[in-house]
Formats: sequence, C-alpha cells, structure tokens
Amino acid sequence: MRLVGLTGGIASGKSTVSNLFKDAGVPVVDADIVARDVVRKGTGGWRKIIKTFGNDILLESGEIDRARLGQIVFSDPEKRRLLNRYNLLNSNIFCVHCSPRVPQMQCLPVKVMSILSDMLTIILLAPHISSAIFWETAKLWMKGSKVIVLDIPLLFETKMDRWTHPVIVVWVDPQTQIERLMSRDGCSEEQAHNRINAQLALDWKKSEADIVINNSGSLDDTKEQFQEVLRKVTEPLTWKERLRSRDGLFSVVLCTAVGVLLAQKNFL
Repeated sequence: MRLVGLTGGIASGKSTVSNLFKDAGVPVVDADIVARDVVRKGTGGWRKIIKTFGNDILLESGEIDRARLGQIVFSDPEKRRLLNRYNLLNSNIFCVHCSPRVPQMQCLPVKVMSILSDMLTIILLAPHISSAIFWETAKLWMKGSKVIVLDIPLLFETKMDRWTHPVIVVWVDPQTQIERLMSRDGCSEEQAHNRINAQLALDWKKSEADIVINNSGSLDDTKEQFQEVLRKVTEPLTWKERLRSRDGLFSVVLCTAVGVLLAQKNFL
C-alpha cells in the first residue's frame, strides 16, 4: 500500500489538487472532514469537548456550535494561550475590521469563530484525530486500495509526514498567494501577510517535499502537472509497498502457512 501525503499552505490550492485525486478515482482521507467527524454528537471527542467547555456550546440538535466554541476560545485568555503555545493564533491573522469602540470578539464573523474552534479541536483531540485517520486508512486498505492520499493541512506540524511517501506539497508564489487570500477572505494585504506568516513557511514545506505542484498559474496548468503526478503515484508498487497491501499480507500469511505445513511434513 502506498500512502501519499498531500499538504500546502493557506490559499495555495491544496483542496483543488485533493479534488483532482478524487475525480481520478484515487481514495482521499481528508483530515479536515475527519476532525469534524471526531466531534460529532455521541463520540468520545464530543464528550471531551463538552467536559471541557460545558453544555452551553451545544446546539438544540446536540451538535457542537463551532461559532460559539470559537467565541469562548477567543474570550478566554487561558484558551488563547493554549493556541499561542502551538503557534496557531496571532492577534493579527484574522481578516477582521473592528471599530475601536467595539470589542473585537463581538465583530468577529462566524467563519473566524469556526476557525478558532477547529484549531482548538486539533489540539485537544489530536489522538482521536490520528486514530480516526488510521481507521479510515485501514478501511480503504481492507477494500484493496493500493494507493491512498492523506490530505492533511498540518502534515509536517503533526509529524504525519513520517507515515507517507511521497509527500506532495502544493506550492504557490508569495504574491499570488496573498492576492488569492485577499480575494477569497476579504483581507487587507497586511492581514494576508500576517495569516501566511502564522504558518510554517510554504517554501520550507516545498524544500521538504518529494513532489511539488506549482499552482501559481491557471487551473489548466495545475491539471497538466497533476497528470504527471498521478502517473508517478499510481505506478506499480515496490515490493515493500506490496507487502503492506492487503494482497501482500494474504500472500505472506499463505506462504508462511504452507511453509509450516511442509516443515511439519518433512519433520514427520
């Protein structure tokens, strides 16, 4: 089995490449979706969040109100220090224009509150998320998938790059990244810079990658590069990768069983 790591930076176009893999029929485990599933009603992650923050963060349906959780995170100095400890929060990274007379928490949009909620979820529930990614991968392995893409925004930060090979980084030149972020989220140029600088440098990720997709151009340019990447990641598995596949494991077990039977027969 081949586990392919896919990551990038904010507004680099990672989701575009992830969708191209899905369209090509390659299974993708999306860490963002897994993180949401981990805190669904009734799960262990859901119970841990409630234990930490109380029932006030629940919607009438019993699901977690991500915007409300984000408000609590932003207004609680202790929770903000937790985010700062992981370099996930900077007072200037969010695209918010507040009047000096209005408390910043009150003018933060729902989207930003949800981002804060997701950040805290990643920190508090990292073991749950890692376990869920493992089980999603295992289910695909049991179905016979030989190539699986792990779409993980914090691939390097969480050291999950150690699980994967090759590692694909979706890169974009700095100016294009800033322009896309400003257009997408309504940020000023300064705020876009601050949000980008709050993450690991995309150029550093590029230097650590096995494969780089330059997404600075048009979608057609990206699709053209993707076809070559797809060819590489779907080429025949190495013998080590075959041993990690379902068929490989079956072959090992079968050969071992036959070997044991033959040894017993010769011994008798």
